[in-house]
Amino acid sequence: MSSDETATTGSPQFADEKVAHRAGFWGLFFGSIGVVFGDIGTSPLYAMREALAHSRTHGGDELAALGVVSLAFWSLLLVVTLKYVIFLMSADNKGEGGTLALMALAQRALGRPLSRRSVVVMVLGVCGAALFYGDGIVTPAVSVLGAVEGLGEAPGIGHTFKPFVLPVALGILVGLFLVQSRGTAFISRFFAPIITIWFLVLAGLGAVHILDDPSIFRALSPHFAIEFLYNNGWLSFAILGSIFLAVTGAEALYADMGHFGRSPIRSAWLWFVLPCLTLNYLGQGALVLSDPTAAENPFFRMIPAEVYWPVLLLATAAAAIASQAVITGAFSLTQQAVQLGLLPRLRILRTSETQAGQIYVPQVNGFLMVGVIALLITLRTSSNLAAAYGIAVTGAMFIDTLLFFVIIHWLWKKPLWQAILAVVVFGSLDIVFLGANLLKIPQGAWIPLALGASLVVVMLVWSRGTQVLAERTAKEAIPLKDLLAALKVKLPHRIEGTAIFLTGDTEMAPTALMHNLKHNRVLHARNIILCIKTGTTPRIDPDERAIIEKIDDDFMRVTLNYGFMETPNVPQALAMCRTAGDLKFDIMSTSFFLSRRTLKASPTIGLPLWQDNIFIFLMKNAGNPTDFFQLPANRVIEMGEQVIV
Repeated sequence: MSSDETATTGSPQFADEKVAHRAGFWGLFFGSIGVVFGDIGTSPLYAMREALAHSRTHGGDELAALGVVSLAFWSLLLVVTLKYVIFLMSADNKGEGGTLALMALAQRALGRPLSRRSVVVMVLGVCGAALFYGDGIVTPAVSVLGAVEGLGEAPGIGHTFKPFVLPVALGILVGLFLVQSRGTAFISRFFAPIITIWFLVLAGLGAVHILDDPSIFRALSPHFAIEFLYNNGWLSFAILGSIFLAVTGAEALYADMGHFGRSPIRSAWLWFVLPCLTLNYLGQGALVLSDPTAAENPFFRMIPAEVYWPVLLLATAAAAIASQAVITGAFSLTQQAVQLGLLPRLRILRTSETQAGQIYVPQVNGFLMVGVIALLITLRTSSNLAAAYGIAVTGAMFIDTLLFFVIIHWLWKKPLWQAILAVVVFGSLDIVFLGANLLKIPQGAWIPLALGASLVVVMLVWSRGTQVLAERTAKEAIPLKDLLAALKVKLPHRIEGTAIFLTGDTEMAPTALMHNLKHNRVLHARNIILCIKTGTTPRIDPDERAIIEKIDDDFMRVTLNYGFMETPNVPQALAMCRTAGDLKFDIMSTSFFLSRRTLKASPTIGLPLWQDNIFIFLMKNAGNPTDFFQLPANRVIEMGEQVIV
């Protein structure tokens, strides 16, 4: 899975090793296997086949088998182990990982939110998030189809099942998307056992076939990787693009750190997942050395006929779990993007009353399902899908490296040369793989890139549009202190109850308050100016949730703070304040006042006209704030106004 930021799949949310210790190290160890490593665990289905197919001899000589296995092994060591497990997992945002968490951490390290450096960091984060969505439609398609294609390799009867491969894959994926609204809390408990068994099967198949030609252990030397690339000349770029399939899902180790903790994920990778993958690739290589014709599909040729169908079913289940992880990862990333102001409010539903990470975003689910179906129908084989796979992941990995530079120099206060050295080392690896994957653009890699580019435009236009709208509103707003002074001179008619006015700036009079005074000419007995802020940390300590300030006998100022991985629940937060005695009001006699803006495009002021139109469309289709902030619908009053942007 490319779970840039990702997948909860019903897992508890653990922010650090102390939490991990309390929950039980081994529970988190095996839980991480079920969620974090699904995508990288299904790579053996197709990675070696595609790399061998691009070599000059189509995998039919000794150097090809040794070179591909060597490339896969050293890619796992350098990209996954060194870059992500050892270095990037040390850069966490209060226990959370992923591109957006890294972006928020980097922005906090820079300090000035509107500085040029901070803007560059935001753009990088936006690009990384958009690339994840682009990759998110390819991962389920290639994983499930790669497994189901085993039907066509079934001993003796494969030719009978070949026409049904695509319909079966489509059925599995459509069913997977349709069950998302019901949540995955029940089925997710089976993820860890299934994926654990899958890795044991990978290791077992590899260990058995290593005996076909034990000389395959020579591939552990990088010498063969270098010699193989040199002998293939320009074809080496195509080979590297295919080899990268072996490490897709590497960023999931970092993105899911907040759910399982650093130590369980590191231990699971180093002592279980990496050895299992290494054994399997060695086994595939040994099989090809002993039988060069196996290069056509080495993984399925490894499976003994007696256990072919159970292994095929297990492979399909593992592929479905990898797909589930990237789907829930997209939901999680969307929630973060909305909270950070990169996307408009979307309808986010909770599918579990006990597990905070269980969410469902209908628009994103539908978007991914349509994209996956279109890809399957258009490209039809896992080989064609593999050509479209990887470029978005390499781009996201390179962005992680650039953001890591900011962390090293500005947050960790390391010398500039150390930050540059880290970027040169890891960036060189990223650029090599990125350059190799660029060759895939004509073959289908343009699809996730085009999707990612369109999402970058959406995010940047939304971010800029909300900023322009806030500036326009601020220019027309009246300072709250001036309004209160005017009210003391000419007090309007008073009515019983409490009025809560939502605003983005507690120093200025809320637009809804001004409209209420202008049109209704009344003032409630108690008035609360409420501002909801999202910080650059994943979660906020409940004790720091609310900041309450008494302005005068009629007005109070309340600021509710949330982390970018939290869903605002205004009534719940206010109830906590009331229970603590900080606020006194009856929810049944309280009215929530919201400002409803109708936007009008202008060719002369604000954004360029084409951006105006995009922003207005996004605003019209944004989720209802009543639902987003979980306000009681029968207590909400909306005051409208027209704004030119």
